[in-house]
Amino acid sequence: MGEDKMDIDTPTTTTPATPKKKKESVTPSASAETASKYPDMALAQSIHALIMMTPHSGMETPKLDAEGAKAVGIADDLNATIMSKVGGSEVENPALYKHLKTTLSWDKQSNCLSEEELTAMEERHTKTLEELEAKVEEARENAGDMEVLEARFDVARFAAKSMSKEAALEAYDKVLNLPKLSSGKTIDALMESARVASFHGDTKKNAELIDRAAKMAADGGDWDRRNRLKVYSALSKLLARDVKGASALLVDCIATFSCTELCSYTDFIVYTMISGVLHLPRTELKKMIIDGPEILSVAKDIPAVSALVNALYDCDYKGYLHAMVDVQPVLVADRFLQPHSGYIMRELHVLGYKQFLDSYKSVTLESMASSFGVSTAFLDLQLSRFIAAGRLTAKIDKFGGVVETNRPDLKNAQYRDMIQKGDLLLNRIQKLGRVVDL
Repeated sequence: MGEDKMDIDTPTTTTPATPKKKKESVTPSASAETASKYPDMALAQSIHALIMMTPHSGMETPKLDAEGAKAVGIADDLNATIMSKVGGSEVENPALYKHLKTTLSWDKQSNCLSEEELTAMEERHTKTLEELEAKVEEARENAGDMEVLEARFDVARFAAKSMSKEAALEAYDKVLNLPKLSSGKTIDALMESARVASFHGDTKKNAELIDRAAKMAADGGDWDRRNRLKVYSALSKLLARDVKGASALLVDCIATFSCTELCSYTDFIVYTMISGVLHLPRTELKKMIIDGPEILSVAKDIPAVSALVNALYDCDYKGYLHAMVDVQPVLVADRFLQPHSGYIMRELHVLGYKQFLDSYKSVTLESMASSFGVSTAFLDLQLSRFIAAGRLTAKIDKFGGVVETNRPDLKNAQYRDMIQKGDLLLNRIQKLGRVVDL
């Protein structure tokens, strides 16, 4: 932790200004190499995957079976790896260890740390925290505001690594309450606090902190901070099921992604592709996702997601449904996508059926079922549900075995909408006129 150097918000005097240089009054935020790596979000992803693989809370079978775990590349020794990392010197977080000990029944395993060992770990952390607080006081008495800021960040980052969510957030609150704290350092502290909340699954607190950071960045954050904050906001929107809003932000960051402290680049591309296939027009999907050089560079690492997007664009509906089966474990194993895996799978079904039906005025159930590689009974059941819910503009002729599409007349709909809004405007003008006459 001591090696993490914080940029200080002071104008530089050694490097002459150039046309491409950012404003000297705003210090660049921590880059991917220098940003605090704690809490470790890769560890949070691994913990989520392990929980999905472990039956709990009355579940007979896990949400992610062995075959699905293998398909997404989860190692067989994941449990042992997490146990040694959380309880070992790399993280050494007794609060997290106790939580996982209960959730994953680690107490039944021979290599599980005892309560005495965890208590000793907490005592060591208390001593370390006291030493770090002493450095803050020493900096306050013998140095300046910059040294106090660095010392206070060291306390917060230690708490983020090795202490509870409450202790970490409290430590970052002390950073945010420092006098003369620049807007840049405030944004950095808010983003790190948001990672703490996200690591521990507090989506509400995470969203609140990101909103605060976004408001400050809009008023004066530099390009790097705003760019990284887009990824934070996008993943927050994913957790809130605002997939369309997340898609716009993720696509905008494809070429400039540098937020590796929050998620890996491969995971970022998965989020971009899944949200993009649901909401991007075909032309944008082709340009930004299918033919995008950044996407192509990692496509071989995510074959299921890549196959899904390409099958839909190529109108290979049988391959599309097969790819959906392969994508489901990817959704379940990811902590940002799993809470909405059912919703995403349903939307993918609707997307495929809608694209197919848009090409026809009417089509037989048998022909459509053949194109998707499913039985007519299965297709009839799914289509009837989506039609009843208003997700597909079609009707099924059960007697003739035909699906007839009812394309909405967009021009007439827009005309009616304009007339209604015009009537409302005229009514308001008349009411305003009567008030003026009085």
